[in-house]
Amino acid sequence: MLLHIPDVLTRDELSRIRQALDDADWTDGRETVGLQGAQVKRNQQLPDASPLKAELGKVVLAALERSPLFFAAALPMKILPPRFNRYAGGGEYGFHVDGSVMRLGGGGQLRSDVSCTLFLNEPGDYDGGELVVSDTYGEHEVKLQAGDLIVYPSSSLHRVTPVTRGARLASFFWVQSMVRDDFQRSELYSLDQTIQTLRARLGESPEGVRLTAHYHNLLRMWAET
Repeated sequence: MLLHIPDVLTRDELSRIRQALDDADWTDGRETVGLQGAQVKRNQQLPDASPLKAELGKVVLAALERSPLFFAAALPMKILPPRFNRYAGGGEYGFHVDGSVMRLGGGGQLRSDVSCTLFLNEPGDYDGGELVVSDTYGEHEVKLQAGDLIVYPSSSLHRVTPVTRGARLASFFWVQSMVRDDFQRSELYSLDQTIQTLRARLGESPEGVRLTAHYHNLLRMWAET
């Protein structure tokens, strides 16, 4: 499921993050990828050990907590602490697939089910920089407003096109979902949104209660805890 989630960050949060990133010490983005990714990746990142990365990551995580759409789409069990990157001067990231298992702090691990890119500056600030996600329906180009989030299956081939003017700033992270299978997550998301629409139109109704029961019974069947 490829899903656009608008307005994850507020204007004040975006301003705070961009101001901090303007003065950041960036490093080569290849430090956090394997051999295959390093051959096609040309960008900059905040170092994983950077206190600024940890500070800004808390802002992103708090914003995700406020987003019912993010929860409904990702059904998060674990979230890798958000990272931050910068593309400029022709920087790009060729087609690749994200690593399947990633290390968490403290020795834990995360299975990457859902990949997430949170755009931090406006699309008019730079040329290029589209996220291109390839699936059975073709290639989908994504370039969102600042503060908007795109989520998509981590199993997808994807790339970032060269940035030829300005700089593209984003936060990116991965989710281990309670529901591993993308089709099952998509079905649950569709059912959840139908329930929300019915509730807004009819209030609490017997039909809505029955659909809610179906939702939770499916989640109970498919969820890992």
